Amino acid sequence: MKILINPGKSKNILSTIAIGEDYYHFWYKNAFPSWEKYCVRHGLGLVVFDNDLISDKDPLWKKATWQKLLIAESLKNSPLLVKNVCYLDTDILINYRSPNIFDDYKAETIGLVSIVKNMPFSIDESRRKISFLRNKYYDKKYPLDSAIFMTLEQVFSYHNLPIQNNFACMGLIVFNVDNHTNLMRQWFNNYDRNVKSITNGGDQSHINYEIQNWGNITWLDYKYQAIWTYEMAIKYPFLYNFGRNNKSLIRECIEASLMTNYFLHFAGSWHESEMWKLGEVFEGKDKVKEIDDYYQYIDIPVTGKPKGIIKPS
Repeated sequence: MKILINPGKSKNILSTIAIGEDYYHFWYKNAFPSWEKYCVRHGLGLVVFDNDLISDKDPLWKKATWQKLLIAESLKNSPLLVKNVCYLDTDILINYRSPNIFDDYKAETIGLVSIVKNMPFSIDESRRKISFLRNKYYDKKYPLDSAIFMTLEQVFSYHNLPIQNNFACMGLIVFNVDNHTNLMRQWFNNYDRNVKSITNGGDQSHINYEIQNWGNITWLDYKYQAIWTYEMAIKYPFLYNFGRNNKSLIRECIEASLMTNYFLHFAGSWHESEMWKLGEVFEGKDKVKEIDDYYQYIDIPVTGKPKGIIKPS
């Protein structure tokens, strides 16, 4: 466990799992800068787990994505004083001028972000565009009809789980150490290392079931986990074609998306999901000044008072 920023008085932290020296340093180079600014702005701590939270010899060991369920237990057994945790996948970038996520969270609940309800655009349209554009510009073998269109009923039934009425991306979970340590450990223990899933042993569907079946959830705004593949298909479809090799253009689009969202998640395994690895998002004195100046302007009341006809010089 690496304590990159001490939580101090807030006792609230961001946390992630980055196992392996190479993986940790890659995250540190490309994502940490935006996380650090956000944490400093809101007085949050930052803790990274860079080793397995359970022995790989244990019959209950599962891949790192599952081990987020053991973070509360690890913190409770450490000398670090932590109250609330926002777990984030490593492939998430943060708009550091965003609100404090813990202001929208209630400690008796678990905080999640739905990726099927209360979306700012049509989920079906975004999935259609993803499938069409991947097939047209990435690989003709990419199917136009696949598991991307699975309904909630199909997803839960595929995993032999009771059907729930919502679905979260497990790249973000907010929880309370005192209230949820034992609960999350039990969810982890409910499945052995041979668990089968559509994501090759991943946790997404199973933890969705466990948390929703438990039921005490704070459903957070989509902006706290905007999904880049959806954002790109809806807002920046040109990146599939002529923009796919234009690093400056890709970075501008990522920054534009972050300006309308809080956290941006590059979930997935296709080319779009690798774009966060470009790094240097919201970096440089000029860019930081532009962002800060914009948010300072947002706080200024406007009157709408006419100023006459003004034309560019």
